[in-house]
Amino acid sequence: MNNHPILGPGLRNGVFVKTPAPQIIEVLGSSGIDFAVLDAEHAPLDRQALDLLLLAGRAAGLPLLVRVPDAMPQTILQVLDMGAAGILVPHVDSAAQAAEIVACARFRGGSRGFSGAPRFAGYGSLGMKAALDAGDLSVIICQIESRAGLHEAAAIAGVEGVDALFVGRADLALAMGHEDIRAGEVTAAAQRILAATLAAGKVAAMFVPNLVERDQFIAAGASCFVVGSDQSLLRQGAAALAKTS
Repeated sequence: MNNHPILGPGLRNGVFVKTPAPQIIEVLGSSGIDFAVLDAEHAPLDRQALDLLLLAGRAAGLPLLVRVPDAMPQTILQVLDMGAAGILVPHVDSAAQAAEIVACARFRGGSRGFSGAPRFAGYGSLGMKAALDAGDLSVIICQIESRAGLHEAAAIAGVEGVDALFVGRADLALAMGHEDIRAGEVTAAAQRILAATLAAGKVAAMFVPNLVERDQFIAAGASCFVVGSDQSLLRQGAAALAKTS
């Protein structure tokens, strides 16, 4: 059974972080959630901001994934060197692409360049073997959000080293010609991805905007959820307060 704090066992809940402020990570670290995802794809999180947020994650004891803006080898290398618990890679459309992502994130059997100096290796305090062991524990999650990815979901899930598939309903909806993530065709596609993931023995993960939809997809086999973001939680809390005034 997988005992990773992000992947299991049991239900895992996290949030996207879109604000480049370490205090956000401190607050989330005291909340009891299982993990957070730094959204470098859709938020203004450059390398310096990611480094500071990942440092805050270590201090707060909160595991942090990074949704990378692309699957370039240097992007993956830099994020993992800074100490991310793993990567969430958007727009994965084929098993071949997934295999290349795994290779970029792995030392042994992969192509990730090694230095013992970065944060993940304890700034040189770990020996090479211990640093390699630590680096090769990084979580690799492939985001499925296109017709091609839907078609190839089973093959992508079957790639050795891929830990989970993540359903991206927004872009999946657009790819299917819909403007509603709850359209029946989109829901059916999400369920197909979840089923293919589970059939491969991998963790089924997805974004949901609220707990009601989370509970609906638990029934479909998903067990790892990103529920909203720091921004949506702040907005919802403020809106709830505004209604009482």
